[in-house]
Amino acid sequence: MNIAAQRVVSIHYEVKDEDGVVVDSSEGREPLVYLHGHNNIIPGLEKALDGLSTGDDFDVVVQAEEAYGDYQDALVQSVPMEAFQGVEKVEEGMVFTAQTQGGPLQVTVTAIEADTVTVDGNHPLAGKALSFKGSVNEVRDASAEELEHGHVHS
Repeated sequence: MNIAAQRVVSIHYEVKDEDGVVVDSSEGREPLVYLHGHNNIIPGLEKALDGLSTGDDFDVVVQAEEAYGDYQDALVQSVPMEAFQGVEKVEEGMVFTAQTQGGPLQVTVTAIEADTVTVDGNHPLAGKALSFKGSVNEVRDASAEELEHGHVHS
């Protein structure tokens, strides 16, 4: 059975960034299982997997715009330290959820200067091409309930 929309797909994978650093892998874990055609994985990988079958290997580079998007400078902002009331100590690398006009947004603290904190709302892999290598473990038809909910049920 080939990978196509409305099918449940199970893959083993390894993802590397542009510097060849492994950023995620299913090694030693269960395979990733998702509903194909429902935006449950990044678009570029989903396109690359389309049509493959159980046992097929894949090795694909997904450009930033079809992965986590281009890096957006507008998502980097300086905010007053008072915005972090209740946090004992704000440190670089900490992740917070900010309430924005567009809804909640995860931001990472990238710098602290006196009473100002710089936060970055970009995904850590935004602006980067990613290399995916792996194999298709299983492909099956989705159940009616999975299709209705738009994701896989275990």
